[in-house]
Amino acid sequence: MELPGSEVVGLFLGFLLLSVAPRSSARFVVEKNSLRVTSPDKIKGTYDSAIGNFGIPLYGGSMAGAVVYPKENQNGCKEFSDFSVSFQSKPGALPTFVLVDRGDCLFALKVWNAQKAGASAVLVADNVEEALITMDSPEEDSSSAKYIENITVPSALIEKSFGETLKKAISGGDMVNVNLDWREAVPHPDDRVEYELWSNSNDECGVKCDMLMEFVKDFKGAAQILEKGGYTQFTPHYITWYCPQAFVMSKQCKSQCINHGRYCSPDPEQDFSTGYEGKDVVLENLRQLCVFKVANETKNPWVWWDYVTDFQIRCPMKEKRYNKECADGVIRSLGLDVKKIEKCMGDPNADSENPVLKEEQNAQIGKGSRGDVTILPTLVVNNHQYRGKLEKGAVLKAVCAGFEETTEPTVCLSSDVETNECLNNNGGCWQDKTSNVTACKDTFRGRVCECPLVDGVQFKGDGYTNCEANGPGRCKINNGGCWSDSRDGHSYSACLDFGNSKCQCPVGFKGDGVKTCEDINECKEKKACQCPECSCKNAWGSYECTCSGDLLYIRDHDTCISKHSVETKSAWAAVWVILIGLAMAGFGAYLIYKYRLRSYMDSEIRAIMAQYMPLDSQAEIPNHMNEERA
Repeated sequence: MELPGSEVVGLFLGFLLLSVAPRSSARFVVEKNSLRVTSPDKIKGTYDSAIGNFGIPLYGGSMAGAVVYPKENQNGCKEFSDFSVSFQSKPGALPTFVLVDRGDCLFALKVWNAQKAGASAVLVADNVEEALITMDSPEEDSSSAKYIENITVPSALIEKSFGETLKKAISGGDMVNVNLDWREAVPHPDDRVEYELWSNSNDECGVKCDMLMEFVKDFKGAAQILEKGGYTQFTPHYITWYCPQAFVMSKQCKSQCINHGRYCSPDPEQDFSTGYEGKDVVLENLRQLCVFKVANETKNPWVWWDYVTDFQIRCPMKEKRYNKECADGVIRSLGLDVKKIEKCMGDPNADSENPVLKEEQNAQIGKGSRGDVTILPTLVVNNHQYRGKLEKGAVLKAVCAGFEETTEPTVCLSSDVETNECLNNNGGCWQDKTSNVTACKDTFRGRVCECPLVDGVQFKGDGYTNCEANGPGRCKINNGGCWSDSRDGHSYSACLDFGNSKCQCPVGFKGDGVKTCEDINECKEKKACQCPECSCKNAWGSYECTCSGDLLYIRDHDTCISKHSVETKSAWAAVWVILIGLAMAGFGAYLIYKYRLRSYMDSEIRAIMAQYMPLDSQAEIPNHMNEERA
């Protein structure tokens, strides 16, 4: 019996979908986040939940809320406004997390209805006991397209048994508070994030394709900033299937595949008789891969974003410009070598493997913790699949959540991406408002309290209640946290600018050196100026002592002496200094004279003796007397 054409197409597409990864055991990994019940105590604990593949999960953050289970419309398939139900939380109250049952309608519709009623997050309780699955957005039609792209609240699927536990607690009158935590949903091992985007160049596949194209345009700027700064390593990927051997020579397979059925893509319009064919999509996917490879060889991998966005604008299927000629024009406008890209693409009619596409099919198979890529489009961040709406802000949060704390680039710390927790009460960290120094350091995942390094001076402490400047130069910063004051043109400080010295009040003051240093009243405490003739007057940081009459005060001996006696003593001292100097000079001259005279006499005696007792080996010694006679 011959099958109708439409049934042949349906059967063929079914084979394609079953052939996503037939050469390896398929493994789909459900991306999870942590759900922690904080009250009541009887069910307190941490539970797994599967992140929904729509809405906007708060990657890198967390959200606390109170769980509500509606008395009517418990599956959430109808609008809650029909039952006069609102989940809008009151000012000062925790956000509302709505619990709904699985079944009877699409996951996305349940979340949309709850969001419209004011829910901040949605929990879907499974209706069968099974391992958690990913709640994906449906195949788009005219009705679902209206709300899928507008879902902004996060959602998660929970196990049936856990859902029953929550319902029982709520029905018993308990207030159920939970905390959804996405901080560990993306690994963050170091200061570089590696991420991939699995996409398709087909622009006629409905709402998902439209969302993908819009995302690429919006995310291009941030992606290029991250890539050029060396903060990220991005790799584009494209999903292809291969045609079952029994259908390789069929008309359908030939129109959807290249390289004799090895690499295929579904027909864009799902109509083999009109429009573009699946193999056109495969060829453009291959071209975009080669654009990335050639750009990467020239150390400019971010050019891929320029090509893809320009191709979407200049070469759409709707305008019948989705072809090689249009693509080559985009390539040339970006300064890329068309011949290198054609060489990379190879021969699509060859009955052999294409190295580039073969590598893509192998990459679809999950490795490590990633799992198989089966949802299109799929974003993978640090080898973990992203779940949620493909939207610039949401994706940037997921990418930024992949950086190790305190290593995030500036783009991750903008107000559009994260909230600066240091702005609210300084994040609960230590702060010196006088010198404008704080231990609060804002990161994408939250704030950390670390004593800072300021102008080469390292502060030390716990970062929360105490940070003290240490080492040389510490007195330059708010006087090292020590006491200081100035009066009458004189400045005093308790800071010692060396080592780890503590604050110490200067001479003439007493106190702790930190908050206070009080002037010591030397006169009142009788610590100075105690001689009978002395008159003491206290001064700030010092004292002044004067003597009666013409007496002169000697501070070192704390006594008064006559000015005349001082002058007389000074005069006699000067005389004695002169006499002693003259005596020493005369004695020195005498020693020099005596030394020279003795040397002269010795030489004369040796000359006389040499005349009467000459030695054979002795040279004749000059005779000064003979010289004089001559």
